[in-house]
Amino acid sequence: MIVSGSLELKDYMYEMRRCMRCASCKWLDHIYMPDNRFVYRCPSYAKYYYSKVAYGRLKLGLALCENRLSDTPGMKDMVFQCLMCGACDSGCKRNLDLEIMNSLEALRGYMVAGGRYPEAHQRVIDHVAKSHNKFGAPHKDRAAWGPVNAQAKSDTVYFAGCGASYQDKGLAKATDKILGKLGGYMLLPGEQCCGHPLFAMGHYDAFRKQMEANLEAMKATGAKRLVTACAECYKTWKVDYPRLMKMSTKDLPFEVVHITELVAPAVAGGQIKFNGRLDLKLAWHDPCNLGRMSEPYVHWEGDRGQWGCLEPAQGFAAKQFNRGTSGVYEAPRQILAAIPGVEVLELKRHHEFSWCCGGHGGAPEAYPELAAYSVSERLEEVKDAGAEGLVSACPYCKQQFQDGFKDRDHKVPVFDITELIAQAL
Repeated sequence: MIVSGSLELKDYMYEMRRCMRCASCKWLDHIYMPDNRFVYRCPSYAKYYYSKVAYGRLKLGLALCENRLSDTPGMKDMVFQCLMCGACDSGCKRNLDLEIMNSLEALRGYMVAGGRYPEAHQRVIDHVAKSHNKFGAPHKDRAAWGPVNAQAKSDTVYFAGCGASYQDKGLAKATDKILGKLGGYMLLPGEQCCGHPLFAMGHYDAFRKQMEANLEAMKATGAKRLVTACAECYKTWKVDYPRLMKMSTKDLPFEVVHITELVAPAVAGGQIKFNGRLDLKLAWHDPCNLGRMSEPYVHWEGDRGQWGCLEPAQGFAAKQFNRGTSGVYEAPRQILAAIPGVEVLELKRHHEFSWCCGGHGGAPEAYPELAAYSVSERLEEVKDAGAEGLVSACPYCKQQFQDGFKDRDHKVPVFDITELIAQAL
């Protein structure tokens, strides 16, 4: 019996054995390559080359499962020098139906269970355990950003997340203003870190504790909708929580919505009107966790037979694959296009081909040179596009871009989309 989304490495023996190293995990498809400069999809391969790409990690996992390899000095780096951005997975599924991302997540869990993970990750894990946020800031200060439109009771819960609560409070204030225009909201009592850093680093037992605490708090509210403006929180609540509970996203007792999914239809319907003008050519960056990683999770249990045939294979009971194409892509573009004066520019790698900002997978903490390389490459695309500003929908993308511009001659302002919406109001 196979369970989709399993975190056990042994459940991905088929993937690890059948990977034929076609290179779809490291290159963009030839028919989609924008030019000969921006051709990679995998930052760790582009940075390090050799085996630090999905197919190398799959063969490592296979060797570990078959007891053909003992611990080596470079093994830890090979597994964790990866942004866990999902680009390899969406690339593979354009040709094969191998669960690459799930395999890499299971490999991280295997390494963590054996105590083989970067020491730098431990600090984040301890912060979340003790202070319920990734920064180690006092938990009592989580709502110190100053909510104005929050209500004691509402059908809509705003989950601010660690980044907007502690690092960039302006994002929380902007979201508060937007939700005030849309009828109000309530905060999640006792909100804690969603657990995304723990999941991305492979610490699944610690992640489950965060999940259970937040789900219990959400249940107590009786609310029917949870809204977040953070891409990482969005993916965690929408995909990872139901996955660990062995249910589909649609079966959650509440709806998980990104703020752009509320604003776009409100703008189209006239409920929100933009009065402020912004004369800028803005490049939109698709965050990994808002785009290709945020497709609704569909739970499946079945068997894999000869040649990888799945049973059940047809109808509603058939396994559905995340191909990275059904994330939140159009809503933010529609919002930006509706702001008077804005011209929306596409970067060379966009939608499911988007290049990671470098702020994911525990890389900034353990491998800052990889994070810095990845953001530098993205900012080269911004320059190439002729953009006068860069916009995303994740506090960690924004921080990466701001840090990346510090040492560059070419600089443009960086915005979170909530800031632009609030300004245009």
